[in-house]
Amino acid sequence: MDVNQYLGIFLDETKEHLESLNAQILNLEQSPEDSDTINEIFRAAHSLKGMAGTMGYKRMQTLTHDMENVFSEIRNGSMKVTSGLIDILFQCLDALEEYTNNIQESADEGTNDNKPLIDQLNAFLNSGKDEAKAQPESKPEEPAAPAASEARWKEVPLGEPEKHVFAAAKEQGKQVYGLDIRVQETCILKAARAFLVYKAVEEKAEIIVCSPSAQDIEDEKFELEFSLIVVSNNSLEQIIQAAQGVSEIESVTGGVLDVENIVTEKSSEEPAETKKEETKPAVSAEKAQGTPAKQNDKKAGKPVVNRTVRVDIEKLDVLMNLVSELIIAKNSLVSASNTEGVSGGSGFNEQIEYLESVTTNLHESVMKVRMVPIESVVSKFPRMIRELSKKLDKKMELYMSGEETELDRTVVDEIGDPLMHLLRNSADHGLESAEVRAQRGKPEVGSIFLDAYQDGNNVVIEVRDDGNGINVEAVKNTAIERGVITPEQAESMSEKDIINLLFHAGFSTAKKISDVSGRGVGLDVVKSKIESLSGEVEVKSKLGEGSTWIIRLPLTLAIIQALMVTVGGEKYAISLGSIQTIEDISPSEIKLVGNKEVINLRGNVIPIIRLSEELDIDSLKSSEDNMVVVIVKKGEKLAGLVVDELMGQQEIVIKSLGKYISKCKIISGATILGDGEVALILDANALI
Repeated sequence: MDVNQYLGIFLDETKEHLESLNAQILNLEQSPEDSDTINEIFRAAHSLKGMAGTMGYKRMQTLTHDMENVFSEIRNGSMKVTSGLIDILFQCLDALEEYTNNIQESADEGTNDNKPLIDQLNAFLNSGKDEAKAQPESKPEEPAAPAASEARWKEVPLGEPEKHVFAAAKEQGKQVYGLDIRVQETCILKAARAFLVYKAVEEKAEIIVCSPSAQDIEDEKFELEFSLIVVSNNSLEQIIQAAQGVSEIESVTGGVLDVENIVTEKSSEEPAETKKEETKPAVSAEKAQGTPAKQNDKKAGKPVVNRTVRVDIEKLDVLMNLVSELIIAKNSLVSASNTEGVSGGSGFNEQIEYLESVTTNLHESVMKVRMVPIESVVSKFPRMIRELSKKLDKKMELYMSGEETELDRTVVDEIGDPLMHLLRNSADHGLESAEVRAQRGKPEVGSIFLDAYQDGNNVVIEVRDDGNGINVEAVKNTAIERGVITPEQAESMSEKDIINLLFHAGFSTAKKISDVSGRGVGLDVVKSKIESLSGEVEVKSKLGEGSTWIIRLPLTLAIIQALMVTVGGEKYAISLGSIQTIEDISPSEIKLVGNKEVINLRGNVIPIIRLSEELDIDSLKSSEDNMVVVIVKKGEKLAGLVVDELMGQQEIVIKSLGKYISKCKIISGATILGDGEVALILDANALI
């Protein structure tokens, strides 16, 4: 069997299960007796085992099998959850992640058997069992499970609609049979086997009732047995033979249902045909690999329908490019109607407005499809903080909010590392030792917060702590020692400017290098990564009270609203998101401060940037004329960009310049205008 065609599904679902396990094991540490959490972990380990076995990844299958064994004992009450087990389980997750990464890179799991881990799991399993034997708990005896030979199908509850169906079948000369199917204990994919039994039986009979329900069977919420009530022209032996033809089925038994003496349950008011349809399981190829169905809200009696579809990101990129071309075509029409005075008058304009409405809605729809919650990135952080707490010997707690906030998929994939750096920074540099916190009257457990929320066309992610805050003097002295600034420069720098030195490459205030921090790698990486995503990062701090790191990111990187301007006869675009106001300034209002041009605008002193000089173009405006100044903002900093003329607002498609012009930081990309011209997009952040 060629399983490579399923590799994409396998990797996607494995990552989902690992994320779920990560969260559930953390929950288990807080609530070791929570049966729901224990069941979730058991199910996830079971599904991973089944998927790995199907794909032929034996090492991964062995490890998850042993994890499943441990949770089987915990579920039965034979063993207790301990802190040591939690540590072992997290090491298992790391090993599974390593297997997954190997598979992603080479379609092979690698040669690491993780024998020490498996030995630890088995040692825990054996010690737990010994302990259980030494201290037997007096439990009320549970009724023994019925033997396979007992006719379970006779106990299946039937309603009035089913009775009508059976009566009608009798009239047509058909027989009504009950079947009990038992799956082998060693079976890995119970849901898949049940599905194959369904298909085999359906070729010989019509399935009317299933117990447990089809949905429960699909979700593997049954032990080893399930029952079917069927209607058929064929003999019972033929139907049993068809079901027994499926591998990993231990036994199939059955009998004829006595239609005359059915004791019905309370009628369900629904026609029999509807009931019949609901019992059929829809086990997809993905479900056959052992994925638990999403528990959506459902109306009584209706099966859960999975309302999500996995789409390859490349297919979305193609769709996005087509939307981009449509917007360029729309801009061409607008341009043509303005310059050539196209006949048709208001009717033509109405068509353009309609096209504009369609392209905008289509763009928004495609963007929503590309949006994913940041939860996939932040879910691994609580575990990281748990490990840092042990490593640094500091008590700390991570509080997260806004995990459901959505960002473009390409942005979400990139922000994991910057956020991890900031959290490690808060844990190591931010939070004080227990002694210092006690002296300051702070709680013994330090708090780190990660909050995400949408703000207009941006998403803001804040990382804050109730620690020491930034010691500005220490930063200043370190910067002077390292030669980053001179003592004279330090005297004239504001507190905010000194704090921003932390983003300087290779800068670190750590006294000793550890594996947590102090290597000078971190904040400069954070800054460059966030700015490469057209975002910005700023810091707010109060000594002794804590720090807040604020990341502001655009919702999308593909299509933006921009202000079109001209400088020296050339067209440029500036993102509307960074523009505050547009001012008409006379040359007499420009003053010099420290040999730099500034204007005083409503009490704010704002530096002026002449784009003609930055872009090395001759301005077409006379020096005596009033200047058009576009006021742009980066964090709390403002600057005025001097342009020749304003052309107006336009929706533009950002096209990357690739590696050709990567050194020119003030240009963030290009766009194709309606008349076919290429306009460069100015990066206000880089200019400031």
